[in-house]
Amino acid sequence: MADERFVLLAPGAARPGRIPLPPAFRVKATTADTDGRFSLLEVVLERDIPRHTHHRADEGVYVLDGVLEIEFDDAVHLAPRGSFVLLPHGVPHALRRASDPPPRVLQISAPGGWELYLEDLFEAGPTVLTDGRLDPAKINPIAAPYAIVYEETPQDEQTPEDEPADTTGDASAARPRSLGRSALAPAGPARGQPSVRAGRRQPGRGKWQV
Repeated sequence: MADERFVLLAPGAARPGRIPLPPAFRVKATTADTDGRFSLLEVVLERDIPRHTHHRADEGVYVLDGVLEIEFDDAVHLAPRGSFVLLPHGVPHALRRASDPPPRVLQISAPGGWELYLEDLFEAGPTVLTDGRLDPAKINPIAAPYAIVYEETPQDEQTPEDEPADTTGDASAARPRSLGRSALAPAGPARGQPSVRAGRRQPGRGKWQV
């Protein structure tokens, strides 16, 4: 019956899953709710999501609050409140916070499965981290069943102040370059008027641009 699939959530509520997700990830419609067609989450992007590719699912993101930085196919865009972006499968992209408080977004994935991947990811806990950072080499086996691949090449060079002093004369003694912020977001969205931080601007190559 149609009413068996009807879902009405109170403000701030989330659909239950196999394991609880942090409050920064509120599942509004599960893959099971939609018979696999899509999944819908409200997300506070406390941490940057590293560059990765969905090989199966298209992803849509609507910005509710704050400013979201989107890297898509080597071009960078800023998406303020009220913006929407469609990220087709097969193209590398990354999502970053570009405001403080961080952006709050609605994220839809079609077909579904995104929340199932997040459950597996958070269940793995610190085993996917190296030196406190998300390690693509460790996360890719978890992401593989969902046709998601994270780039294992670091995106950003370490800044000079992050580089340890070389007291041996051996360049190999320096720390590896940073893998970027962890995508494992802490709980609790902040509220208030966002202040836009400077983003890296590159010429846009797609049809959509803020």
